[in-house]
Amino acid sequence: MPIPEYHVPVVAPVSRCLDADSAQRLLALQIDPETQDYIDLLSELANEGILTPLERSEYEALINASDLISILKLKARRNFGQLAG
Repeated sequence: MPIPEYHVPVVAPVSRCLDADSAQRLLALQIDPETQDYIDLLSELANEGILTPLERSEYEALINASDLISILKLKARRNFGQLAG
C-alpha cells in the first residue's frame, strides 16, 4: 500500500520516532470493541445518509485517525519487519 504524498510531511517525522519496542506496541494496537461498534453504527448511518453534523464530524475524525494509525503501522512494518503479526 503506497503512502499518499499528502501524508508524508506528517507521517515521516513521527515514524522516525519509533524504536523497535514502540513499533511492536503500535503493531499490536487494536480498537476496543465498544469503539468499533460505534464506528460501525456511524458507518451505517452514513450509508443511509442520516448522520447529524456532529456524527459526521466524529466519523470523519475516526476515519482520519484510523488512516493515520494504518499508515504508521505500515511504516513500522517496513522499518522493523513483521514484529507483531
